[in-house]
Parts: sequence; structure tokens; C-alpha cells
Amino acid sequence: MLSAPRNHLIENLSSEDRAALLAASTPMDFAVGQVFLEAGDEVTHIYFVETGIISAVGVMSDGRTVETYMVGREGVTNPAAAGAPSSTYSRLAAQAPGTARRIEAARLRALAEARPALRDMLAAYAAGLQSELEQSGACNALHRADQRFAKWLLRCHDRIDGDTLNLTQEYLASMLGSQRTTVNEAAQTLQKAGAITYSRGRITIIDRAALERVACECYNSRNREPSSPA
Repeated sequence: MLSAPRNHLIENLSSEDRAALLAASTPMDFAVGQVFLEAGDEVTHIYFVETGIISAVGVMSDGRTVETYMVGREGVTNPAAAGAPSSTYSRLAAQAPGTARRIEAARLRALAEARPALRDMLAAYAAGLQSELEQSGACNALHRADQRFAKWLLRCHDRIDGDTLNLTQEYLASMLGSQRTTVNEAAQTLQKAGAITYSRGRITIIDRAALERVACECYNSRNREPSSPA
């Protein structure tokens, strides 16, 4: 018997479409730091995340990195590849350990072609993700580090169980595209605001409302759930 899906997109499918997708995919566990794709790779498999977080990370020629989007139980990686063969511009890696359902991209394209509701769901999610990427470009250019850090922590909090994240300054800097000193200053600002505690790579969210007050305007329902209608 197939286990009950924990991915929101799969949960929202009709029973027939859900059963077809579950039958065509396989469950898997992933560890923090696990790399699924490197920039330039063909997208051969797509992952419907159930628990944990998978991040797409832009990697520059000088080695600098910045997260471009994250996927948790609300979504799926590389949704555009469900419509046509494609390559990725980002490294795809696990930010927090978890579970997912893995399906061959070609097989998902065939399913989407035969099942219009599945095709429309994937297209809607991809469109929402594109809107989020466009907004992130402005956010990274215009908003303060503590605002962006607060937004990023809230988005992580939306996708995990519990209030604690184990993240080093180096890792946070690589996700935010900032210097470690900038990340440390932003973390201290949030700690002084009573939003988090931060020590030795361990962040605990103690007042979500305080974190939301610091976060920039880019944190909203579309950021939390890219698959949801505006």
C-alpha cells in the first residue's frame, strides 16, 4: 500500500491523478548538503518534497553563492522541466534533511500530457515560482540584510517542523549572498529584537511575530506558498 502523501501539491490532486503520480514516483530520504544537480546539468529527475528543504543555489565563477529559491512540502523542484526538457542554472542541494518523492522528468512529462489537471497544477506552480524569483531580484538589491535574513528565516520556518535551525554563519552567508560579518550583524539585530536566539550555528525562533515585523515586504503568502493563487 502506498503511504499517504505529505506534499501539498500531491495532496491537492484528484484521487486518480494522485494515485498515478505516486505509482510513478519513489520515496527517498535526503541528507543536509546532498547535491541533486549542479548548474548546467540536464534535469533528469524531479522531487516533490515532503519534509525538509531543497534549495536552488546560484554559483558564480568566483565561487560566491546565493540561494535563488527554496522548496519544501508546498512544492516541487524544477517545475519547468515537467513541461519540456531543460537544464538547470543553479545547484540543487538539501538545506535541511528530509524526504521526497522522486520521479523521472520524462515520466512526469508523459503523465502531465495525459492528465490535464496535473499539467495545470505544475504550470501554476511554475508561474508562482517565476513571480517569486522576479521579486527576489528586487529584494536582494534594495532591502537591508536583517530584513532579508528575517524573510529567509520565516520561509524556512514555514517549511520545517519545530523552531530550531542548525546553520553556520558560513552557510547562511552562502545562502544570502553576503559576507559572514554581515550575517552576524543581521543575526545580532534579530536577537536584540527578541525574535531569535543564535549561538554556535543554532538558530531558534522564539518570537515569530517579532521576526515578521523585521522582515521586508517581500514576505507574504505568495512567498510562503508559491503554488497558491495570488
